[in-house]
Amino acid sequence: MKRSKRYTEALSKFDKNKKYSLKEAIDILKATATAKCQESVDIAVKLNINTKKQDQMVRGTCDLPYGTGKTKKILVLTKGEKEKEAKEAGADYVGFEEYIEKIKSGWIDFDSVIATPDAMPEVGKLGKILGPKGLMPSPKTGTVTFEVGPQVKALKKGKIEFKSDKGGCVHALVGKVTFPPEHLEANIQTFIQDLINARPPTVKGQFIKSITISSTFGPGIKLNEKEFLKSK
Repeated sequence: MKRSKRYTEALSKFDKNKKYSLKEAIDILKATATAKCQESVDIAVKLNINTKKQDQMVRGTCDLPYGTGKTKKILVLTKGEKEKEAKEAGADYVGFEEYIEKIKSGWIDFDSVIATPDAMPEVGKLGKILGPKGLMPSPKTGTVTFEVGPQVKALKKGKIEFKSDKGGCVHALVGKVTFPPEHLEANIQTFIQDLINARPPTVKGQFIKSITISSTFGPGIKLNEKEFLKSK
């Protein structure tokens, strides 16, 4: 793949094969994020899991202490008195039948979906649309609940969901390059700890194989995973 001049220059500022401490990696990330737009910070964690075994699928949530820097659009699928609660909590879209039909027609202008349990018989029919995009509500992530108000507020504040993919990796947005270093550090440490806490009981050996952080348009910087496993 042909790389841009900016990308090549960024790559020359560090050793792509070396594993850095979190503090070092954040310094490199900031030094190499030279795009004119505000870049996000992404993390990719390769896990020691067997993706063919359902009981080794990793899924969970993380309350990032400093949020993602991105304003989430939240859809709440519910009816009755819970509609008012969702609206008062700050949900962007609240309703039921009309949004079910809009989604079936291809509308996906939202980042998270919360559904009350009584709505799930109909929401479940949207699995083939929402599932591949990581938007399907689930009790495991707290997005199937009658406590819609607190859930909307948590998602607006910086709560994220994570899920292992077919390659055994977990990807997440953990902030913006413009965040102070200590804020990025706290977000990443919190995310890794919550990921470790989501470890399936059937996984043997070291759970985390590798960790890489990158800016939106920048190269990946490897972290020393042992830094996060000292107490494990």
